[in-house]
Amino acid sequence: MEVILLEKIQKLGELGDKVTVRPGYGRNFLIPKHKAVPATAENLARFEEQRTKLERVQADAFTLASARAEKLRDMEITITANSGSEGKLFGSVGTADIAGAANASGAEIEKREIRLPDGPLRAIGDYDIEVHLNADITVTIKVNVVPEEGGSAA
Repeated sequence: MEVILLEKIQKLGELGDKVTVRPGYGRNFLIPKHKAVPATAENLARFEEQRTKLERVQADAFTLASARAEKLRDMEITITANSGSEGKLFGSVGTADIAGAANASGAEIEKREIRLPDGPLRAIGDYDIEVHLNADITVTIKVNVVPEEGGSAA
């Protein structure tokens, strides 16, 4: 399936690129989320008319993400969690927990922006977590997972 991208998508293409994607990815993700339109002659003409507006919207989003990145650059978050004697957590610390702690400390992070490639955090310790703000901007924040008072940790 050929689509025209309405915004930059990492590992796929830039605004206005005509790319071939799997039909399910195009139909179920790109088109419903208004990230692309089917590559028909009519849609190509409509895109060319709206190109400057879309470029301006993308530039504004990049500017906002850059400003947020500056605020997050040296951020360090501490999350207390219930843990066992070897430092393993009873449960885990996920994206919602990290986003909640960051928002409580004054940052604006959505849980969908947090990247945990190895899954949720399951042990006490210090972690470098990537926050994906834009297709071009990723910031690393420090997350310290510490044991609750009264709990035991190694």
